[in-house]
Amino acid sequence: MSESEDRFDTHGSVTVDELSLTAELSGESEATATPDVAEYALWLGDDALILSQQLGWWITRAPELEEDVALGNIALDLLGHARSLLRYAGTASGRTEDDLAYFRDEHEFRCAWLVEQPNGDFAQTIARQLVAATYMFELYSALRHSNDPTLAAIAEKSLKEVDYHRDHAIQWVLRLAGGTDESRTRMVRAIGDVWPYVDELFRDEPVTDRLRGIAARPSELRAGFDGVITVVLAEAELEQPTGPTSSGGGRHGRHFSTLGHLLSEMQVLARRHPGVTW
Repeated sequence: MSESEDRFDTHGSVTVDELSLTAELSGESEATATPDVAEYALWLGDDALILSQQLGWWITRAPELEEDVALGNIALDLLGHARSLLRYAGTASGRTEDDLAYFRDEHEFRCAWLVEQPNGDFAQTIARQLVAATYMFELYSALRHSNDPTLAAIAEKSLKEVDYHRDHAIQWVLRLAGGTDESRTRMVRAIGDVWPYVDELFRDEPVTDRLRGIAARPSELRAGFDGVITVVLAEAELEQPTGPTSSGGGRHGRHFSTLGHLLSEMQVLARRHPGVTW
């Protein structure tokens, strides 16, 4: 192209750097996680992975066709977060994201009890989503300022997506609470059922103490979470539950009874045909 032709080329001079699709999807970088950072990344990656698996169950079962698509898309977003976090966690031990997802046993997972709660009816899933998405929004808002560039980059990307997840859950809470007597009854019950599992999300652990400046300190996320939840429940004319909280223990490999069955379903193909590709 001549100089005069280039001057009037509407596209200008465009070059596209080659980027592996696998690397793009998994958030691949050259960084290697320390053992503490890897443990923390497992917390977050396992939360996202298990919640994604739970939401995938709703495809073809949601109350509206649009919700089949919406919950499926949210599940895919969470799976993307899980891939990035598990890949990074695996750099500390030489394991891949698939190794961590499919070839760990129940006691090796680090997800919170909240994401292990049964889907139940649609209101139950929405109540769990309200808590999980609001927590994740506060988490990634803080984590994008991490001194660990990889965690900060994952958080920056994830934040945009969990903002939608949170809004989706809020709109459904308001819709169900303000709908029929039956939908309101179910929403009230669902909020009460998930509430005992909230506190575990905000408990500080020794690993987060050691990762000051890198990890988001769980207890410091509670005020922002409470502020949002209080407004949502007030608008929906729902009372914030009070009462006992669960013992939790997911961060230490002690899990709710439902996780084993969920993992057996999620891992069966990879374990029955290890190394298969298609």
